[in-house]
Amino acid sequence: MAALLYAAKAADCPYELVLVASNDPDAPGLAIAEAEGIATWSLSHKGLNRDAFDALVDERLRDAGAEFVALAGYMRILSDDFVERWAGRMINIHPSLLPLYKGLDTHQRAIDAGDRFGGCSIHIVTPGVDDGPVLAQTPVAIMAGDTVETLAARVRIAEHQLYPPTLAAFVMRERSPGWLLGRVRELAMALPEADEVTSHGMPCFGIVKGKKFAYFTEDHHGDGKTAILVKISGADEQAALIEMDAARYYRPAYFGDGWIGIRLDLGDTDWDAIGEWLRKSWLAVAPKKLAGLMGVAEAF
Repeated sequence: MAALLYAAKAADCPYELVLVASNDPDAPGLAIAEAEGIATWSLSHKGLNRDAFDALVDERLRDAGAEFVALAGYMRILSDDFVERWAGRMINIHPSLLPLYKGLDTHQRAIDAGDRFGGCSIHIVTPGVDDGPVLAQTPVAIMAGDTVETLAARVRIAEHQLYPPTLAAFVMRERSPGWLLGRVRELAMALPEADEVTSHGMPCFGIVKGKKFAYFTEDHHGDGKTAILVKISGADEQAALIEMDAARYYRPAYFGDGWIGIRLDLGDTDWDAIGEWLRKSWLAVAPKKLAGLMGVAEAF
């Protein structure tokens, strides 16, 4: 926690700590956070069931305006409901090279196995313990004569080095063009007979040997936007969308009234809505026979 806190003081750090919370009122990190002017909250979980305690934590996080959760030495298993509430916005650091040695006693298990390396991993939190997608790892050599204590001390140094930049990249990924393109590609290519090509210098998606239904644009003609362009019904719908949310929707240059630009770099993209925009855009250009098959599939 202290490593994350002090890294946040750098002028170019993209995150700030808004709350340090613990289920141990005597956790030393609370005193550090208080001394540095960071809001804190603590409450022993004893006497509360898991769901009730996690509901209290969730309430405090939201009251503090938290957008992400970074677990740092939090040793309680989280309830499925809490994990679901913070799905895709909570990460954890674990002292092993996942998927090796999930759970406890990681250093001893690595030494006993005769491994050449221990290390640490940062992963997205999912309901399975230490089971989410790994974002970053640092291997740490296991030296002759290492004990749990000596190995753990070196792994801790690696943890302090790895966590701040990984958290910084994680909170910024929803503004990263590469990550945004990957999400758009995943949704677009799931549509029937979709393919991807490059057109006008942009990745675009169309129906095989047919019309294009979406373009991905990154600073196209220097407009500073990362967005998708999708088909719409015409000028009236375009004007209505822009009037409703001019920060998100815009008229894309050179594409006319039949397209709308939807910005993806605002940090609050509703990906279910983007998936629906892609589906409607696909339907707008799909041959009737193919569109009809999709309608039948959806009906079932």
